[in-house]
Amino acid sequence: MKNRLISIIILAACTLCAAAQKEETTIPRFTIVKENPITSIKNQHRSGTCWDFATLGFFESEILRKTGRTYNLCEMFVVNKDYMDNATHYVRMHGNSEITQGGSSDDVLEILRTHGVCPEEAMPAPGSLVGDTLANFNTFIPKLETAIRKAIGAKKPADHWRDSVQAVIDAHVGHCPETFLYEGKTYTPLSFAESLGLDWDDYVSLTSFTHHPFRKWFVIEAPYKWRLKPSYNLPLDELMSLLDRALMDGYCVAWGGDVSGNFTRTGLAQLPDGVVPTQTLRQQQFDDWTFTYDHVMLIYGIAKDEQGKPYYMVKNSWGKAGNYEGTWYMSRDYMMLNTTYLFLNRHALPRQLRKEMKRHQF
Repeated sequence: MKNRLISIIILAACTLCAAAQKEETTIPRFTIVKENPITSIKNQHRSGTCWDFATLGFFESEILRKTGRTYNLCEMFVVNKDYMDNATHYVRMHGNSEITQGGSSDDVLEILRTHGVCPEEAMPAPGSLVGDTLANFNTFIPKLETAIRKAIGAKKPADHWRDSVQAVIDAHVGHCPETFLYEGKTYTPLSFAESLGLDWDDYVSLTSFTHHPFRKWFVIEAPYKWRLKPSYNLPLDELMSLLDRALMDGYCVAWGGDVSGNFTRTGLAQLPDGVVPTQTLRQQQFDDWTFTYDHVMLIYGIAKDEQGKPYYMVKNSWGKAGNYEGTWYMSRDYMMLNTTYLFLNRHALPRQLRKEMKRHQF
């Protein structure tokens, strides 16, 4: 009986070991073709702020590319200003708009342009005001929604509604500083943003859909794009070529798209076997809501798997999750089918396209 028990234990251990070895050997390995510098991977935790983390990460990579300097910009500053803008939009629309914690890369650009930004240490650490160690909006968002809806009175906006909404925002993510000290110098958020060395007019959004004409600007009809900022519409093959060109020329690209399908928690994003991404299929899935806009990340490189299949290296904002410590490898096919927009520096685009976009300005 004792010998039999020992044999069972040994067999079980061998089985577990074999399973672990099999799992390890089946993890796809990638060869890097091009990798552009990025800043550290962060964790949005219990907050719908991928758009914020990804796009600030994009601008940090832009600063790194242009100046060689590394910054840690404050996501909660952007949240504070953006959610107040969202509340204002809701009131301006007489309640006929969406109160949302989601957003797009356009939100971050608009906040940087109009309000500026501060370094991470100039505001309370994310989550610290609600007893967490990372951003946690579980109690914040319901209170914010209630405060914003109360702003709409019976016949006109309630008195002092801005103060009530701002108080809720400040209590959960912190009050935005009017001035702060950084590396021995005093800044305002606007003067700090100006010191970063970027031109906010350099950034554009590209997309590819057939329900609007190609080579024209249009506002993508997606719930989280409440700012109604336009994207330039291009054929899918051209959009993908521009992405490859930008990355190979040293530019990172912010990506907004769909992760509701074959986007695993292990660090891979691939289409099911047999699915061929086409312009027609993209449009069909956008029209029938199979394809949604639900996540924003940062594309920073190109890689290939053991069979030579092309992938993109994508920085996520879920901490060092998955098999690649916070990086996701997104197949080119997945990128083609599931991209809502690409947000990038216009100087990464061919000169002729830049002229065309300016000529057709929205």
